[in-house]
Amino acid sequence: METLNGINALSLIFTSLLIFAIAYRFYGLFLANKVLRLDDKHTTPAVEFADGKDYVPTNKNVLFGHHFAAIAAAGPLVGPVLAAQFGYLPGAMWILIGCVLGGGVHDMVVLFASVRHKGQSLATIASKEIGKTTGTIAGFAVLFILILTLAGLSLACINAMHEASWSLFTVLITMPIAIIMGLIMRYRKNSVTFASILGGVLLIAGIIGGHSLMQNETMNNMFTWSKESISIAVPIYGFLASVLPVWLLLVPRDYLSTYLKIGTIIMLAVGVIIIHPTIQMPALTEFINGGGPVIGGPVLPFIFIVIACGAISGFHAVIATGTTPKMLNREREILFVGYGAMLVEGFVALMALIAACTLMPGDYFAINTPKDTYDAFLAAHPDLHAVDINYFSEKIGIDLHGRTGGAVSLAVGMAHIFNKIPYMDQLMAYWYNFAIMFEAVFILTAIDAGTRVGRFFLQEMLGSVIPKFNDKNWIPGIIISSLIFTFAWGYLVYTGNVSSIWPLFGISNQLLAACGLIVCTTMLIRMNRGKYALCSAIPGVFMAIITFWAGYVQVANIYLPKEQYLLATLAIIAMVLMLLVFIGAFRKWYHLMKINATKIDYYGEPVKELVER
Repeated sequence: METLNGINALSLIFTSLLIFAIAYRFYGLFLANKVLRLDDKHTTPAVEFADGKDYVPTNKNVLFGHHFAAIAAAGPLVGPVLAAQFGYLPGAMWILIGCVLGGGVHDMVVLFASVRHKGQSLATIASKEIGKTTGTIAGFAVLFILILTLAGLSLACINAMHEASWSLFTVLITMPIAIIMGLIMRYRKNSVTFASILGGVLLIAGIIGGHSLMQNETMNNMFTWSKESISIAVPIYGFLASVLPVWLLLVPRDYLSTYLKIGTIIMLAVGVIIIHPTIQMPALTEFINGGGPVIGGPVLPFIFIVIACGAISGFHAVIATGTTPKMLNREREILFVGYGAMLVEGFVALMALIAACTLMPGDYFAINTPKDTYDAFLAAHPDLHAVDINYFSEKIGIDLHGRTGGAVSLAVGMAHIFNKIPYMDQLMAYWYNFAIMFEAVFILTAIDAGTRVGRFFLQEMLGSVIPKFNDKNWIPGIIISSLIFTFAWGYLVYTGNVSSIWPLFGISNQLLAACGLIVCTTMLIRMNRGKYALCSAIPGVFMAIITFWAGYVQVANIYLPKEQYLLATLAIIAMVLMLLVFIGAFRKWYHLMKINATKIDYYGEPVKELVER
């Protein structure tokens, strides 16, 4: 194992690009042609139910930008950074394997299932493919998990933007720029390229100009918001993004943000190529068996939970059954949008891991260990003393000790790499603030899409009681559903209680990923896919087992000994709800596999059973 220590970061980048390219070219096409049998002759919901608001046929490049921006939130940035506690090897291996065989498959099959079910939610798909009882339970589970997820993501966004005027200004200007792009693409034919160039130019001008504007004391004070102010502003933005036409704000803003996201990652990759940094974190650390200051549990099973969105994510199922299927123009674009976006997110996760691991281990732990326990940690591990953290703190102008959560160590790692590029050594503070802003944009684009999808979920559930809510054009229903859902997660954000339930995000998110795979496997079995259904069944069952294992360890070894009974209760509720869904699905699998007769469905394909679209 010693030969794996001190590996060059460039080797990891080239290895990941090679693996992802091969995976897309061969396994992605196998999923598209053999498993899902995608066919452009089938009309997608975006075309069939086009309404100019939610169902909007969208250029595949624009849709890729929206989908990638929506799914790539805090997970691929923060998760790999926290997982660096175990060493770089476990995180790197799971990102590469998980993306190809888990996350990419999950995103494709879930998007496919929603497209074949009129762009409806995962809960509705479960109701039709498994049974109404299972679908109802899945609906409550998804809403429960989505509220926790959005509240946690919002808190991470608020922590990145409060008292950071330049970052806040740059995030705010993406909104009017997005509206301008949306109007251009909506009312001017073949204008995607023009709108893209204009949006990119305005964004760059805003970033550079914002840095200069914030040197003015009046402007700086105007955009220096407290946590309380941003805690109110973020839910308001989420509400607006959920009720306005999808083409006006949400899609162009996510598309615009993708420039910043992918551009920054490319810049980081170029920086690595130029300076050839060495991975300072060992392949495996002494904390693989647990007891670390960042993650209390052992590498197994917690590596699968902590990495989260960087390899596979249940939140992706929310997007893939929410906004994206309602905008997909052709069925075969599922490969590019679903599998392709997941591979790009995996590359983002690997770059985040590299950025954190190029720091000296002592500096990494100094940033991510709470101040009140750092002295005890250092006494127990004197070889992990800080090396450059005081230099970084001086250059950036912020005390970096004890800034836990992963975001700061990622920003420092990125600034550290950029700082070593020739002629950039005086810009560390600039790069640090740019990295914080970059993380905030990542998170906010998941909040807007997640809130809109939550509104869809709630409307469907309310519609089973009050049929009028099923009318997607009924304005009162849209506003009421959006207000209720936004208030649910917004209240958690404003009161600050969500910070105590953030650890639940990993468990609940991965349970939802398992749910997406298992529910959609049911559909594949019904559609007579035979052994090809194993492509989603195996990762689905694996994620279910590994997440229940992690949940048990978290409750029994961490929550209960610390008398954190609320956290334990919420974790148990999430696991019980999902267990009921899984039992319903497995019973349906058994029933379907005994059926030999075939019928012809709406799409002209032979299936074991007919279900409502």
